[in-house]
Amino acid sequence: MTKIAIIGGTGLTSLKNLEIKERQIVQTPYGEPSGPITRGVLNGQDIIFLPRHGYGHTIPPHKVNYRANLWTLKEAGVEKIIAVAAVGGIRADLAPASLIIPDQIVDYTWSRVNTFFEEGLTHVTHIDFTHPYCEELREALLAAARDAGIPIADRGTYGATQGPRLETAAEINRMERDGCDIVGMTGMPEAALARELELCYATCAVIANQAAGRGPAEITMEDIEKNLVAGIDRVRALLEKVIPTL
Repeated sequence: MTKIAIIGGTGLTSLKNLEIKERQIVQTPYGEPSGPITRGVLNGQDIIFLPRHGYGHTIPPHKVNYRANLWTLKEAGVEKIIAVAAVGGIRADLAPASLIIPDQIVDYTWSRVNTFFEEGLTHVTHIDFTHPYCEELREALLAAARDAGIPIADRGTYGATQGPRLETAAEINRMERDGCDIVGMTGMPEAALARELELCYATCAVIANQAAGRGPAEITMEDIEKNLVAGIDRVRALLEKVIPTL
């Protein structure tokens, strides 16, 4: 049974060196996931791959069926999830195309279905979310980056916004005051749902752009895509290094 999954974010809808075994369509009690799960072998290790925004990158962040995605991976036997995400850099030292493994989250999203614990309960259920990411998996990613010589920031706070629009400069100022280092649109409720299912979950974030008001010019999709080309190459190298160690 495959125990490791990779959720691909913007820029990562496939894994170049993945030896594909099969694609499997899954039905869940929560509707359809973002697409079929891909079972394959990466560097000798069985993994499952699921692109968060669909294989054609057509699902916006506020429309992702996070519950169906996480339920699908849990039912497939997954125990550890590496979630790849494209983010904006708020902190000055986070340059475009660089990587960061966040250790905290602030949730600014709204209206998203964000829990499995709401229907048919025998008792009200709460999860401890003090540390939202699996520290074991975070350390494995950081160790693999060091071994591969991949520069990486070892901690930071991910501010999760609703999207799909980018943020205003004032919103980024507020997020910085709140202690956020990066900003993205898919970090929540994905991380919390993984915790509810008792999955070991960590995020590998790629800085796609400087956040609003932090760069010298207007944010363009052309610049984001250019930065992601270099950043995702680093992600792929990191994944190929870390997967055999898990």
